[in-house]
Amino acid sequence: MHLLPNYDAMFGALADATRRDIVRRAIAGAEGVAEMASHYPMSFAAVQKHVAILERAGLVTKQRIGRRKVVQTNLQALLVARRLLDEYEELWRGRIARMTDLIDETSEPSPPKET
Repeated sequence: MHLLPNYDAMFGALADATRRDIVRRAIAGAEGVAEMASHYPMSFAAVQKHVAILERAGLVTKQRIGRRKVVQTNLQALLVARRLLDEYEELWRGRIARMTDLIDETSEPSPPKET
């Protein structure tokens, strides 16, 4: 059975600037949680919590490599999120185009009245 992604969890996780930055850093190259924590003005535990939220949303994975827990981006999940955003963009562009057409129709000058 194919399960749909949990979009609420995905976009909820990406709503936070620190988590978006963690995903960005993980895309650039796998980093250990400890190394990642050094980039933020917060505790190691706080960064771990951010990574855990991203993991639950399916956006990153942690893999133990030696003594390090390396954070890697789940590119497939990001592609799913992007496809959804692309669909919304297409939908809203269509709606905006229809609204523009309606505005243009209602703002056309009426023909002059014959006297």
